[in-house]
Amino acid sequence: MAFLELKQLEKTFFSYDSWTTAVEEINLSIEEGEFVSIIGPSGCGKSTLLSLISGLLHPSVGEILLDGVSIKNPTPETGYMLQQDYLFPWLSIKDNITLGLTTMGKTEDKDMELAYQLLDTLGLSDKEEHFPSQLSGGMRQRVALVRMLSTDPKLLLLDEPFSALDYQTKLKLEDLVFSTIKEHNKTAILVTHDIGEAIAMTDRIILLSERPGRIKEQFIVPANLQTMLPFDVRANHEFNPLFQTIWKEMESHEDGSQGDATTI
Repeated sequence: MAFLELKQLEKTFFSYDSWTTAVEEINLSIEEGEFVSIIGPSGCGKSTLLSLISGLLHPSVGEILLDGVSIKNPTPETGYMLQQDYLFPWLSIKDNITLGLTTMGKTEDKDMELAYQLLDTLGLSDKEEHFPSQLSGGMRQRVALVRMLSTDPKLLLLDEPFSALDYQTKLKLEDLVFSTIKEHNKTAILVTHDIGEAIAMTDRIILLSERPGRIKEQFIVPANLQTMLPFDVRANHEFNPLFQTIWKEMESHEDGSQGDATTI
């Protein structure tokens, strides 16, 4: 049995006089320790898929199993990192990174140790008494990463976490997030619009079609690239041919339609 299984997954949103199917017929298995990315055109249901996996949304059809257990609601087994850091501005960095632990009732020193270790590893131990407004965008995303990892979740969901950053900061943070995930042997799913980011960071790339999103293709990143830092992958001779292959595949599936809502 795979670590994460999506079986015949479908999500339809209903309004008073219409409905829109965001994703349908999604069947996907992800092994423990695997890092998978999801790419596709805007509006194809990438973020919806992450919300379903997290338990924030319930599928209209199908089932999601995490380590053999059906996901019905949000669970501490899953960590979520978004484009915005959503740090609480009135809390110190120290309080922000331990907020999840506090809400879970894990307030002893041994429970907090991982959060403080991660903050130190990511070079922010001297900022623990600072407030979010005193940090740069890249620093805030590092804090968000620590907050996500501090509860030691089994599965990490990353929804375009670097898209709001300048390019130099983005590249540095890619390396940092990749190294942290691999060091802690986490299973992770990255949603991104950036083909290069998907190749550089992940082991397998899932391409979704136009809405309603279906799995159109899967690409396995060469094994030697999977162990390299993202910055180094971008400079490798195997990077550009794979980029071109995925780009052409995306182009071939785009028909200019965004799948308008159906009127009842």
